[in-house]
Amino acid sequence: MKKILVVDDDPSIRYAIKEGFFTDYDIKTVEDGKNCFKYLESEIPDLILLDIMMPKINGWDVIKRLKDRKNWKEIPIIIITAKCDETTKYAGSFYANDLIEKPFTINDLKKSINNIFLNIK
Repeated sequence: MKKILVVDDDPSIRYAIKEGFFTDYDIKTVEDGKNCFKYLESEIPDLILLDIMMPKINGWDVIKRLKDRKNWKEIPIIIITAKCDETTKYAGSFYANDLIEKPFTINDLKKSINNIFLNIK
């Protein structure tokens, strides 16, 4: 079963994703970038769903650190964010595999995840 790590400071988002995909994927959740890195030290997921606006370490900084590490840089990323201006969309297209604007539906997220998994070699 594919593993997905959800990194979002909003407990309702983490809960909704975990409940929405509990039969499809092994969903792990963390509330911030610091705990994301702690998780990655022991386990590498098949995909990361990453919020951008988080306290302490924002999503852009998480992405930068992911891309700087050899064993993390190939992990596919879907940005999930409420801040979806043109700059965010443009930057997201360079640093992530997809970007989904909050609020989103589980079906929209499922389509994005399935598309990424279909394109992984």
